[in-house]
Amino acid sequence: MPNKPTCSILAAPLIAVTVGVSLTGCKILPTPSAENGGKPPAFNADKMVGDIWAAKAVPYLQQKAGPFPEVHALAKADPAAAGAKYGNPKKQANSPWTFSIRLEGKIVAANTQSRAATMDVDADGDGKADARVQIGPAMRGTALRDSLDFIQFNDFTNQIDFAQFGKAFNIYADKTVLSKLPRDALEGRSVKIVGAYVMGSGQDLPLVTPAEAEIGPKP
Repeated sequence: MPNKPTCSILAAPLIAVTVGVSLTGCKILPTPSAENGGKPPAFNADKMVGDIWAAKAVPYLQQKAGPFPEVHALAKADPAAAGAKYGNPKKQANSPWTFSIRLEGKIVAANTQSRAATMDVDADGDGKADARVQIGPAMRGTALRDSLDFIQFNDFTNQIDFAQFGKAFNIYADKTVLSKLPRDALEGRSVKIVGAYVMGSGQDLPLVTPAEAEIGPKP
């Protein structure tokens, strides 16, 4: 567990400061208001994500992301080099690298019967899946949160809030992007994704969580 910050800053509103600013060694606290009896506002991960999604999170991913084949090849050969270029250099030291990527290709398989729906994407044209894309509504991991270098664990009161914040990214991506995607006859369609994935063991397909997704028409 990271060391707790050593100073406090009163700030209002809570959302804009907690997410948009990272101050080394400082804990960011909300200004108490008369409306809630002088108590800090309740932690609201969904609102925090909504406030930064279009303004900061998606633009950051768009700027940071590299082509998936290039990122993944470098990640397998030299994870640290890939992390420096496409990852979050401010990640916790014991955490795996999370990479920002642009994935384009053809859908070669899809599982839309499960709530944890996915589609397998061929990115190099050889007819075999190179990545698995989560399309919700249930999604694993916190890749979107962990790809952002302006989000730090020490900006949060505790690990529970930090975990809820990571889950809120998946919920928001599903609500605003993924729930609008077609679910029928996906195989053979083209797809474009901007998102993130965590460096895995190399045995399974990289599991990509999208922040943007576009599926082409039926072939």
